[in-house]
Amino acid sequence: MTVFSEGLVWRATVLGALRAHWGRALLSILGIALGVALGVAVTLINNAAVGEFGQAVRSLSGQADLVLRGPKAGFSESLYPWLARQPAVAIASPGIEVDATLANANETLKIIGIDAFRAAGMQANLLPGALPEGLGLLEDHTVLLSQAAASRLHLKAGDQLMVQVGMSRQALKVIGILPLEGPRQALGVMDISNAQWLFQKLGRLDRIDIRLQPGQDVQVVRAALSRQLPAGLLLSAPEAAGERAGDLSRAYRVNLTVLSLVALFTGAFLVFATLAMAVLRRRAQLALLRVLGLTPRELVVLLLGEGLLIGLMGALLGLALGVGLAAAGLALLGGDLGGGYFEGIAPSLQLEPATLIIYFTLGLFVALLGALAPALEAARTEAAPALKGGDVERALGRLRGSLPGLFLIALGLLATQAPPVGGLPLFGYIAIALLLVGAVLLMPRLLAMLTQLLPLPATAWRQVAIAQLRGAPGQAAVAVAAIVVSFSLMVSMAIMVASFRDSVDAWLGQVLPADLYMRAAEQQGSAFFSPTDQQRIRQTPGVRAVRFLRVQELLLAPNRPAVALIARDLGPDPTRDLPLLSQAKNPAPPGIAPVWISEAMQDLYGYQPGQRIKLPISGRQQAFYVAGVWRDYARQWGAVVLDRRQYIALTGDRDVTDAALWLTPGARASQVSEALRARLPLGQQIEIRSPGEIRQISLGIFDRSFAITYLLEIVAVLIGLFGISNSVSAQVLARRGEFGMLRHLGMGRREIGAMLALEATLMSATGIAIGWLLGWGISLILIHVVNRQSFHWSMGLHVPWGPLAGLSLLLLLAAVATALFSARQAMRGDVIQAVREE
Repeated sequence: MTVFSEGLVWRATVLGALRAHWGRALLSILGIALGVALGVAVTLINNAAVGEFGQAVRSLSGQADLVLRGPKAGFSESLYPWLARQPAVAIASPGIEVDATLANANETLKIIGIDAFRAAGMQANLLPGALPEGLGLLEDHTVLLSQAAASRLHLKAGDQLMVQVGMSRQALKVIGILPLEGPRQALGVMDISNAQWLFQKLGRLDRIDIRLQPGQDVQVVRAALSRQLPAGLLLSAPEAAGERAGDLSRAYRVNLTVLSLVALFTGAFLVFATLAMAVLRRRAQLALLRVLGLTPRELVVLLLGEGLLIGLMGALLGLALGVGLAAAGLALLGGDLGGGYFEGIAPSLQLEPATLIIYFTLGLFVALLGALAPALEAARTEAAPALKGGDVERALGRLRGSLPGLFLIALGLLATQAPPVGGLPLFGYIAIALLLVGAVLLMPRLLAMLTQLLPLPATAWRQVAIAQLRGAPGQAAVAVAAIVVSFSLMVSMAIMVASFRDSVDAWLGQVLPADLYMRAAEQQGSAFFSPTDQQRIRQTPGVRAVRFLRVQELLLAPNRPAVALIARDLGPDPTRDLPLLSQAKNPAPPGIAPVWISEAMQDLYGYQPGQRIKLPISGRQQAFYVAGVWRDYARQWGAVVLDRRQYIALTGDRDVTDAALWLTPGARASQVSEALRARLPLGQQIEIRSPGEIRQISLGIFDRSFAITYLLEIVAVLIGLFGISNSVSAQVLARRGEFGMLRHLGMGRREIGAMLALEATLMSATGIAIGWLLGWGISLILIHVVNRQSFHWSMGLHVPWGPLAGLSLLLLLAAVATALFSARQAMRGDVIQAVREE
């Protein structure tokens, strides 16, 4: 007799059980579906964004083998003839890249300056097919637009494109639209000399695209040329720029994916809780099948088939939900899920069979994983004892694991001390998983210890409730563990997000001490304040003091994104201008300028206070002294603060983009703002805000970047409610015979309902208390391990007591309501029949 040769056994045992208790099966299906859906959505969105950005990078390089790139300030164009004359180089195509601020519009447009004659042999997709347009590119103030740019800006050939350079407005004539096979991103193309003149980059380049002679080894040539380049320049393959941009968002994307997998793990535990209680409820039936000839192996296959069926339905539903979420996420949050990493591109959703297959398989796997323990326990059970009543707790005793649980928790704590792997906190994720599994294994022992501390009341139904928890901790532990797993996930994410948000809010209060802040344009790009503009700002009535700021880039490592170089006016005591975390014991030595580094610089490059370092500025390695480490929540790849006087001495660059203003006593911010706009050209383009407005906008950006995390919290709440309803209802319905016996002994329906409500209250309160403790521990790992290793930011701990207290009450009420509803269902049948079943 085999399971699959006897359809009757399959239908009666598996399909019959699912039909009879479809509500609990549906909750398990939804738990799996939500985890799969989130994973699919995050992966599809991420892949679409990274793929679109990579395609954009490749389209600019054309047939180049190597690309020489510099920081935002560019590099000397004298490198171009030197590279072009190298024997290994066939074609070298110089270029500049500018994020041009669009006049009268709150956006920027990337404009590429190229040598049309050089680009024709390597980047033909940046040129039009028609000859008149190609020759027209050589005329002053002309531009070609890609199809995406023309569509976004609603422009056509013959129209004017208004851009802002410094504090002046410049008109460019659109002489044509690039063909459809050209670059897919929004950009404009100009002649390189015209672009250098217009954007005040004479003598500077941003990139040189290189095609090598046939037969040349790319890596050998790259290594040979790199040794001769000035400091701060990077020679790499064209796709490396896309990979570095992908690295910017990698930690963010991986964290979201792992959180979705945690939701999937929680769904797997729902399957375990559902099938564990279902197997116990049908213990006598399964034992009878064993007596009739069903082998242990066939029984395992039968019960795994039940889990597989739940996983199949959950995975299919999850795929459909995930694709829908991905489409909605791209439309509402963009390709970076609100993280701000891929601005300027508009990726389209692509259904990737590999991704769908992977998450479909994961859904099936976790469902089978959840079904495995109950199936093995049922197969190991001897048929004779299982045919009798009272064998349930002995079966659950096999699922206990005090020593393994303690071992896993200890191993998880040890894993928190491990360093990141490839820049990712893999051991932090492992630690969280070990803590969750270890806590589940400890649950029967913990529940048994806690219930022994409860006093035995005088009322009969209360006595029975306490006695049930004391005598059958294994059954209660299944329900409590479901609460612990889901609630700890809620608590940990809520504490992590609240701590991060609170820390950012406090940080903004530290870095915004002035009365007003102004920026050359809301979307900076090519807008800036010249020295003349700066003098006008200083002389504006009502302005007591001004400090200016300029942000440039440093390329310190070929495999990492650029580091921000922040040149700012510092006061007499720089320690009061920055949110410092640590300082050097000694002042900077004579002749060496001090710099202040962010935490990310300390983590990624190993720089320490008091250390002498070298930074590539203006093509040379300059020596600096690390005077301190400061907290910076704006840049995860590092930032260096340098006094602007030192920056001007090294670079000659006197332009700035931002200014902090302190007003004279009695001056009104609104009047000073109007005076500034009146004194400066394009004054209406200037962004002027108070610290309160900046804080509000910044926290709004924070909330947008964490929108997907908030969604995960909502999913955690739903899964928690599912878990409580599933576990409590399964446990109540499994005790129909017990209720019938209590009815025979004289206990009324109300008393039985009150007894179950008390049991549910005690179980859920225990699960919530342990979930609080476990969630708090996991939040510490998220804050001090995962977050620090992913984004290199430290933060304080902030517990959102109000929201979490409300969630605790909601879960408690859900458990009691489920117990009362299930009690009514269980006591609907005939009392005598229930006792006979027992």
